[in-house]
Amino acid sequence: MIFLTREHPVGSTLAMNIAHLKQTLGRSDDVVIREFEIGFDEPLKAAICFIQHLVNTDMINQHIVGTLLSIPESFRLRPNESEDGRLTAIQSRILSLSQAGVIQTMNEVFDGILSGETVLFVDGYGSAISIASKEYESRSVEEPKTEAVRRGPREGFTEDLPVNISLIRRRIKNPNLIFENQTVGTQTRTTVCIAYIEGTAERQLVQEVRKRLNRIDTASVLDSGQVEQWIEDHPFSFLASVGNSEKPDIVAAKMLEGRVAILCEGSPVALTLPHLFIENLQNSEDYYSRVLIATFSRLLRIFAFFVSTATPALYVALTTFHQEMIPTVLLVTMAASREGTPFPAFVETLLMGITFELLTEAGVRMPRPIGQTISIVGALVLGQAAVEAGIVSSPMIIVTALTGISSLIVPSLRSVNILFRMILIFLAGSFGGFGILIGFILMLAHMCSLRSFGVLYMAPIAPIIWADIKDSLIRAPVRFLQKRPKSLARRPRQGTTK
Repeated sequence: MIFLTREHPVGSTLAMNIAHLKQTLGRSDDVVIREFEIGFDEPLKAAICFIQHLVNTDMINQHIVGTLLSIPESFRLRPNESEDGRLTAIQSRILSLSQAGVIQTMNEVFDGILSGETVLFVDGYGSAISIASKEYESRSVEEPKTEAVRRGPREGFTEDLPVNISLIRRRIKNPNLIFENQTVGTQTRTTVCIAYIEGTAERQLVQEVRKRLNRIDTASVLDSGQVEQWIEDHPFSFLASVGNSEKPDIVAAKMLEGRVAILCEGSPVALTLPHLFIENLQNSEDYYSRVLIATFSRLLRIFAFFVSTATPALYVALTTFHQEMIPTVLLVTMAASREGTPFPAFVETLLMGITFELLTEAGVRMPRPIGQTISIVGALVLGQAAVEAGIVSSPMIIVTALTGISSLIVPSLRSVNILFRMILIFLAGSFGGFGILIGFILMLAHMCSLRSFGVLYMAPIAPIIWADIKDSLIRAPVRFLQKRPKSLARRPRQGTTK
C-alpha cells in the first residue's frame, strides 16, 4: 500500500487514512483510533482519532460518537447530497460543538491530533473534520511569586494559552483586540500568539514581529524565553530589549500604550515589545497608588539600582586609592576593623560578592523551607564567622548586605546588576574612582546605542522627550497619562528607511 505524506490531502478512503494514522501515530499506546458506522439511509463507515490524555473523553463519547450513532430522523442526509454538503451538515447540524471545521491535508490532521483535537474521517470523502476537544491538567490562576504587589490585581498567567488569552480579554473589551497564532519549532510545534490592539499598535511594528517570528528556525521552543532570544535586537548585550511579565494587567496596560505582546503555549511569561529601560524601574503598583507615594517608590528604585551597582566599587576605590575622601573618624574605624585582614579590599569585595550570589542561588534552587533556612543561616553564620576569623572586615559585610538588599528591589535588573557590578569592581581595583567613571560612561554609551524594534532604548531620557517625562523618573496623576507615549514611535536609523 502507498502511504500519504504529511503534505498530501486527506485520502478518499477510510482504510487509507487509518493506515496512514497507524503508520505515523499508531506506535504510541495513548493514540486512540475508533471505527464505527454513521446511521444514514445508507450507513457510512467513519472513524475518529485522538490522543487519550489530551482530550475530554466524556465529551467525545457524548457529543461526537453518541451524536453520530443516534442521528434523529430529521437530520438524516439525502443519498445524493454532495460530499461538501454532507461534511458541512455533519459539522453544523449534527455535531453539537462550537469549534469544528473541515480540514483538507494530512498536515492539518496531525497538527490537530497532537494539539488535543479529535479528527473525524468519513469513508469516501477526501476531507476530515477537526473538533475541539482539548482538556488536560493545568495550573490554576494564582499570584506570580516574582511580581508580588501590595495593591492591584493578583492574577498571573498560567501555562495554558487559552487561559492567558482570556485573562487579557477580560481586561480589554475592545473589538480591535487581535490575537494571531503561529506555530514555531519543527519538533514541538509550539503555538505562539501575537496580541495587539489594531489602530493603537503601529502597523510596521506588528509586521516586524510577524517577520521575526517567521524567521525562527529551530526544532524546539519550550518557553517564551527561547522566543525572546530569537527575536531580540541585541543578543550579546547584557540588557534585554524584550520585556516580560507574568501579570495580565501589566501586559494589558502596555498593549493599550501601543505595544505588542507575545504569548507562548506552555509558558506563564508573556513578552512585550518594544521594551524601554525605564520600564525596569516602573511597577504596576505605581499606577494604583497615590501620586506622591508612587513617585517616591520609583525614585527609591532608581536610587537602589545605583546603590546595588556602584557601592562595592566605591568601597574598593575609596579604601585603596582615595582614603583622603573618607572622614577621619570613619577612616580610623575602618582601618581598625581591617587590621589583620589578609586580603586587599579588591579581593575581599570580590570574594563576598561571589559568596552572596552563591547563597542567593542556593536559596532559589532548594525547596522553599530549606531555601529560606540556607539564606538565613548562610547570611548570619558565615558572615559572623568570616568576621571573627579575620577573613573579611565588618564594613565589607555591611557593604555586601546593602548591595544585596538593593539589588532585590529591582528584580528585572538583577542580572544586569551582577555583571556590571563585577566590571566596576575590576575597574575600581585598577584605576580607582576614574575607573568607576569610565565604566559608567561606557555603560551609558552602550545603553544609548540600543534599540528595541526600532525604538530608542533609553527614551524618554536619551533623547529627552518632554511629553513622556511625566511617566519616567516620576509618576504624574493618571489624568495626565491618557495619551500614547511618544517614546514608542519607531525611528529609522540614520541613512536607512527601515
